[in-house]
Amino acid sequence: MKLIKISILLLFLAQTCFAQFPIAKLEQAYQNLIADEQAKYAITSLCLLDAKTGAVIFAKNENIGLATASTLKVITSATAFSVLGKDFRYQTTLGYSGKITTDGTLQGDLIINGGGDPTLGSWRYEQSKENIILTQWVNAIKAAGIKKIEGNVIGDDSLFGTQTMPEGWIWQDMGNYYGAGTSSLTWRENQFDVHLKPGSAAGSEVNLKEIVPAMPYLQVVNELKTGPLGSGDNAYGYLPPYGSLAYLRGTWGLGIGKVGISLALPDPAFDVAYRLQDTLNRLNIAVTKAPTTARKLSLEGSLLPTITQKLSTITSPSLSEIVYWFNKKSVNLYGEQLLKTIAWKSGKATSTRTGAAAEINFWATKGIDKNALNILDGSGLSPGTRVTTMAMASVLFQAQKEEWFFDYLNSFPENNGMKLKSGSINDVSAYAGYYTAANGNKYIAVININNYNGSGISKKLFRVLDVLK
Repeated sequence: MKLIKISILLLFLAQTCFAQFPIAKLEQAYQNLIADEQAKYAITSLCLLDAKTGAVIFAKNENIGLATASTLKVITSATAFSVLGKDFRYQTTLGYSGKITTDGTLQGDLIINGGGDPTLGSWRYEQSKENIILTQWVNAIKAAGIKKIEGNVIGDDSLFGTQTMPEGWIWQDMGNYYGAGTSSLTWRENQFDVHLKPGSAAGSEVNLKEIVPAMPYLQVVNELKTGPLGSGDNAYGYLPPYGSLAYLRGTWGLGIGKVGISLALPDPAFDVAYRLQDTLNRLNIAVTKAPTTARKLSLEGSLLPTITQKLSTITSPSLSEIVYWFNKKSVNLYGEQLLKTIAWKSGKATSTRTGAAAEINFWATKGIDKNALNILDGSGLSPGTRVTTMAMASVLFQAQKEEWFFDYLNSFPENNGMKLKSGSINDVSAYAGYYTAANGNKYIAVININNYNGSGISKKLFRVLDVLK
């Protein structure tokens, strides 16, 4: 009996020593970070939890709301899994109004009814690629016996409303692919490419080689200048939602290895209608009227025709597949689409604001203070979003209890040998995720620095997290 008591005491002392040792090292590593010249005017926050119990191992400034950058995606994706289910799929329907005559003339309109699918036309999934979708639609049109269309090809983008951008996004982001706006009828992840070639010397004009795909309905004004050797990509597109005029501004460096930049489609519902009509025309299926959208018809005072016959239904990849790319490649569009979908499936108006409110209310039912979740968007691109590291760590802890956790964890990128989602916007760097040490100890880690200066801050954040190894 005495031997058993001694063994228990030794085990307790060993665990106590283990607990105290990393905390002392964590404190020192954290102090080194905040004493660094790059952090002189910054706010730094760290929250480390025992992943098995949820107990706080170490925390500093854990209740201060900070801009999250893309680490917000771990909250958006966890909410989507909870509200929608990991097997949730979007649907896009092609149909027509009116009737088909005996000679194959559709006296009516082709209508593409968008259901919010962010993957329609995306190159990331075999079944969603642009040519696959267009081929399926053309085959369905031919199978219906349609040889001519006396009407429009209409992109029905009505489900998600007309406000494509979350409140709080900045002008510099909005015309670029990572700032693509939402639509209930997206296409090619709402982006297109601009191929560029630097001039012969710094300060000379940059050559706009090609726009892919061709965008004849847009005017692109190239004001780019060639940057010095090694200056890289400092080129931005300025193209407002529903606009038709884009400006390219900034610099494109000498010796750059990139082909070009990607811009945001100003009206993806129009683009998908345009692409389908263009494809039909090339196959000698004439369409007598110009492509249009539900939004455009509304502005003209016209009603959206009702689909009288469905031709084809496109089903998206599962939510698990969508979240995989959402977190792995930090696709901002997916976050904004998911937030509106959460609002829709919660029975609320399909806006970013109501989606964010539904998300906040969901986690409040799990015991997280609403005031720790000041969420303005789904991707973290908004610098106005403010979330505490404690709240984010609490979401990560709760997620472990869910049946979808394997798919959720699988979506996290590898950073510093850990499963960490990264986040970066102007003077913000953050990481959030999970780590299992060699001895089997499991941790949840969220670290965030706002208003730092200079570059290369990530390696200094990693030095703090390395103490867990």
